[in-house]
Amino acid sequence: MVLGIILALSGGVFVCLQNIFNANVKQHVSVWTTTALVLFLGFSGSFIAGLAVNGKSLFLFEAETWFWFSGVLGVGVVVCVTQGVQALGPSRAISIVMVSQIFFGLMWDTAGWFGLEQVPFTWQSLFGVLLISAGILLFQLGPILERKSLAPQQKAPHEA
Repeated sequence: MVLGIILALSGGVFVCLQNIFNANVKQHVSVWTTTALVLFLGFSGSFIAGLAVNGKSLFLFEAETWFWFSGVLGVGVVVCVTQGVQALGPSRAISIVMVSQIFFGLMWDTAGWFGLEQVPFTWQSLFGVLLISAGILLFQLGPILERKSLAPQQKAPHEA
């Protein structure tokens, strides 16, 4: 359990850093160049590490044929999140991505889609998603609301 939590936290750090780096690369080249670079370098690193760790068993994969193409979803991930980070900033974009992941994870668990074991829907789970969403909304709107509440109280420089 502890290892899983550490790995999940580390994954969050990697996702955040990758998206910030991707948004910076995209400032200099197209989103498609960024995506190709990110996925090619990811493939290369995974392939080399996989060969080193697993050897020939790296190529043993028995699953539904359509699962083989999950890497194509990575194109959508990189394109959407990179442009989202550039348009909204890292904290806003990644917060929205996180809520989306939790919501769709709940939906797909409940439906038992994509080979997942079906998990019964509970109102507590939905409430949890809504609570996380509200927390992120508060996190995002907090500075805006704070500036608005301070604006009338601030005096102009000539009034001080």
